[in-house]
Amino acid sequence: MTRIAVMGAGAVGCYVGAMLARAGEQVTLIGRPALQQAVSADGLRLEKDGVVETTPARATTDPAAVAGCDLVFIAVKSADTATAARAIAPHLDATTTVVSLQNGISNAAILTRELGHPALPCVVYVAVDMATPGHVTHRGGGRLLLGDGTGASTTAKRLNAAQIPTTISPDVETALWTKLAINCALNALSALTRQPYATLRDHPDTTATFAAILAECTAVARASGITLPDDILDQVLHITHTMPNQLSSTAQDLIAGKPTEIDHLNGEIARRADALNIPAPLNHALALMVTLNTRP
Repeated sequence: MTRIAVMGAGAVGCYVGAMLARAGEQVTLIGRPALQQAVSADGLRLEKDGVVETTPARATTDPAAVAGCDLVFIAVKSADTATAARAIAPHLDATTTVVSLQNGISNAAILTRELGHPALPCVVYVAVDMATPGHVTHRGGGRLLLGDGTGASTTAKRLNAAQIPTTISPDVETALWTKLAINCALNALSALTRQPYATLRDHPDTTATFAAILAECTAVARASGITLPDDILDQVLHITHTMPNQLSSTAQDLIAGKPTEIDHLNGEIARRADALNIPAPLNHALALMVTLNTRP
C-alpha cells in the first residue's frame, strides 16, 4: 500500500488525514507531542455531520516519517514553511508528490526552493477546528483547488476517492490571492473581536469595512499582475452566511495563545503595498493589532 504523510497536522492537516485514512489510505500525521499522545491512546477522531468517527491514522513527532511516502501534505503555519521543508528534505523520496495545504501565496514556492523538489500549491476551502488534540471538528466546506503539475492528477483522484472534492486548476495563483483577500477581510476582525462571522456580518458598519479592506487587497493584487474577481465582497458575505458560527483560524490561534499567520495575511498585503508605494492603512492596522494581541 502506498503511504501518505501530513507534516504539521493541525486542524486542516488532521481533517485531510482523517478523510484519507477513513477511505483506506495509510496516513501518518506529523505534529506536536500532544497530538501523538492523543492519537496513540484513542485514535484520530473526526467529527463530521454530527457523527464522531475514529480513523486509523497514526501520529508521530518525527519528520523522518515522510520517508517512503509517495504523497506528503504540508500543513504547517506559513511562518514555519522553510523550517518544515528543511526538516523533511533529507528523508523525502525524489518521486514524492508534495502539496502545500497552507494559507498565503508564497508557500509552494518556498517549499520548492528549500526542498529542491517541486511542490504543488493548493487552495483549501474548509472550516475545521481541533476540539482537543486528536479530535478534529468539521464545520463546513471541504473543497480543494489543486495546482497543475507532476503528480496533480493522481493526487486529485485519491482526494476525490476520499470524498474531498478536488479540482485541478491551471490558474491556482489567482485563487490563492482571492483566498488571501477574503482572509484579510474576515480573519483579523474575527480575531480582534473574538466573534464568529455572523456577528461581524450583522453589524451595520461591517460590509463597508470589508469593502475597504478588499479594495486595498485588490489594488495590491492588480499591481502584482493578479485580477481579483469582481464579486469578491459577495464571496466574503456568502461565507458569513454559510459559516455563521465559525471563528476565523486567526481568532482560534489568539484564543489558544498560539502564534498566528497574520504576517502572511494582512501583513503580506501591507508589505507588498509598501514595496509598490500603494496605501494600505487598514491592512497595516489590522496586522499590527493582531500582532500586539498575540501572547508572547
